[in-house]
Amino acid sequence: MSVLIVVDTKNGQVKKSSLEAAQYGAKVAAAIGGEAVALSLNANNAEVLGTVGVNKVLNVTDASISASDPQKVVAAIVAAANQIGAKVVVFAHDSTGKAVAPRLSAKSGAGLVTNVTSLPDTSNGFVVSKNVFSGKAHAQVNILSDEKIVSILPNAFGVKAGEGSASVEAFSVDVSGINSGITVKEVKGGDSKVVPLPEAELVVSAGRGLKGPENWGMIEEMAEILGATTACSRPVADIGWRPHHEHVGQTGVAIRPNLYIAVGISGAIQHLAGVNGSKVIVVINKDPEAPFFKAADYGVVGDAFEVVPRLNEAFRKFKAANG
Repeated sequence: MSVLIVVDTKNGQVKKSSLEAAQYGAKVAAAIGGEAVALSLNANNAEVLGTVGVNKVLNVTDASISASDPQKVVAAIVAAANQIGAKVVVFAHDSTGKAVAPRLSAKSGAGLVTNVTSLPDTSNGFVVSKNVFSGKAHAQVNILSDEKIVSILPNAFGVKAGEGSASVEAFSVDVSGINSGITVKEVKGGDSKVVPLPEAELVVSAGRGLKGPENWGMIEEMAEILGATTACSRPVADIGWRPHHEHVGQTGVAIRPNLYIAVGISGAIQHLAGVNGSKVIVVINKDPEAPFFKAADYGVVGDAFEVVPRLNEAFRKFKAANG
């Protein structure tokens, strides 16, 4: 029973979230005694998938088949799954997975579980864990259908690349008969040096405690020193201090970085719901009663305008002393 992993790319490079999904799919294949095959969407570095255990890569080389058009991606997945006899399809739970996996489930009748955080227990079916109630609980779900689809919560497993290799084959599918009504006129990319929030391992975030957008320089400085991605609370995005794509929380981007530093954010329940999967949470706030401190691993009670510059100075000295 083969496992098919759907691999998305950015600027021709395999996305980290897809590499994590590929690693997960390879482990599932090993557990059920099957082959791990990746379907990559126009990847220039598809061979990297071999380092996380993938046996073979079917690389789509048709620019019209991309995450921008989920119907064509579904057609490519169905063709690839039929070719290799896949019974399990794995996605990253990113924008592509969210758009494509439900369509594939509806089209194929396969059971779908999203936000998966565990390898399947196959001793009595195909049981996987997923976060529920905004990450406050875990559910065990048994997928009963013959064909199964899972999407992996980003940063739930991490990526540990080895020295394996995979064969890479060009894969084509005729999608000329699919008229989804979607025309891509232009693709605008963000800063290619900045790791997208869902994939970021280090995040520095701030809220209304910074009093205005003109004070964000010290936050960006901290992110630059640490190699982190910047984020913000919802009120800050709503009043236009920061762009909406930086909004993290239940109504924004859900993240699970290794380190989340929150500056001047009180910690409303909606914000916590989107960041409580972080491995380590550091809170800086002058209000000792801020609810965020209850969720923090480390807390600093103090004025952000005094604490953050001193931390930045300390971080720079530490980096200089340790190369």
